[in-house]
Amino acid sequence: MAAAWQDVVRDAAAVREAAAVAVDAALLAGGLMRTGEQPNASDVVNFAPFTLLPSAVPQALFEQAYAVQQDFNLLVDAVSQNKEFLEQTLASTIKADDFTARLFRIYMQVLEEGLAQTVFLGINRSDYMFDCGLDGTAALRQIEINTIAASFGGLTSRTADVHRLVLKVLGKTEEASRLLPNSPAKGLALGIAKAWELYGSQKAVVMFLVEEVQRNIFDQRCVENELWNRNIRVVRKRFRDVFEQGSLDASRRLYVDGQEVAVVYYREGYMPHIYNQQSWEARLLLERSRAVKCPDIATQLAGTKKVQQELSRLGTLEKLLPGQPEAIARIRATFAGLYSLDEGEEGDRIAATAIADPNRFVLKPQREGGGNNLYGEELREVLEKIKDSPERTSYILMDKIKPQPAPNYLLRAHSPLQVSECISELGIFGVYVRQGQKLVLNRAAGHLLRTKAIEHADGGVAAGVAVLDTPYLV
Repeated sequence: MAAAWQDVVRDAAAVREAAAVAVDAALLAGGLMRTGEQPNASDVVNFAPFTLLPSAVPQALFEQAYAVQQDFNLLVDAVSQNKEFLEQTLASTIKADDFTARLFRIYMQVLEEGLAQTVFLGINRSDYMFDCGLDGTAALRQIEINTIAASFGGLTSRTADVHRLVLKVLGKTEEASRLLPNSPAKGLALGIAKAWELYGSQKAVVMFLVEEVQRNIFDQRCVENELWNRNIRVVRKRFRDVFEQGSLDASRRLYVDGQEVAVVYYREGYMPHIYNQQSWEARLLLERSRAVKCPDIATQLAGTKKVQQELSRLGTLEKLLPGQPEAIARIRATFAGLYSLDEGEEGDRIAATAIADPNRFVLKPQREGGGNNLYGEELREVLEKIKDSPERTSYILMDKIKPQPAPNYLLRAHSPLQVSECISELGIFGVYVRQGQKLVLNRAAGHLLRTKAIEHADGGVAAGVAVLDTPYLV
């Protein structure tokens, strides 16, 4: 926490007043979520949880995260186009992880048939924490890269204004002026609009593929409204709608409920439990079509933890990004230690190391959506159970990041106002569009800071653990 807030944190009366203003400001700004009790109804809503005060972020690391985002966009795109790399990297994982295996089968089927899609859209979010060394200096360390349904680009666009007001209420007008503007929703919409334009049909719609339970609808509406402002029609459909109403014509154009679909923007499709036989059939139909998928299935596979671990091996980046030593150096500077649990001597050795010292590591399955990672005693128990089984190849190990905690207040509906020791995670949104082999758009599109109390090892905002935040650069 920046020294500027230390006086505030201890002033209970000032905190109570600022919190009341902050909640009203968040509601007024549209920082909203539906409630857990009525997740599909917009007539009862509440504010999305957020911090009372913006959190201190080292300016140099913030700038480093932005500077490397275009490199990560290039890398994800390169991985998605490299069939040999994906086959080799995921060979052990698809034997042990049924979900990844089913995605991979669709990927191979679509390649064998021949890709109808010619325009490719990537919206990803690279997430980092600030690892505090023994000498007290912080380093930027990548946690993961999300290549499907990277969320909160909309709601985080609302958070900086709320924090600006809070700081003014607390008499910190100069500090308020230093908070950066941030609008990922505009950047994400720009990418979707470019893909829609290159698809080349004014009549065609953008289809948001959404969940059955839609608590986070306002985050999506922020992006959706940006597209309507550009006179691009948006429809919202679920997998079952695609199964019941979807078809391809002779040119493999996708029609859903009679409307041609130019872009499929996935805000669903990353969790195994939502797939039934109908969902898998709908997914195959979408992937076979010439519609621009965000992501296409190759790009979803590029975001798996196993690929993340393989990218950290010496020599891998050089093969994927030939002739780009500066980009490779920027990417590699963000990597934490990542380790394979494949069967064999290397996997045996790292499994034994982690069982002996579980607090050094995080055990990660091939899953998105927060709340999946294992730590400490739980990590030890799971590894003990699977250490001699092929099941261990469905996980990777990563060095545990040790950030410096700072006091803040986490504002949640119906929760008491109390100070917590907190840590933050910075995400940078990236957008790219490729037509054939030509990259026509590649940019960083904004940032997301999420903060949680240190007693929670894992989980994001949607999982109910972290809250929205704004970086205060120091």
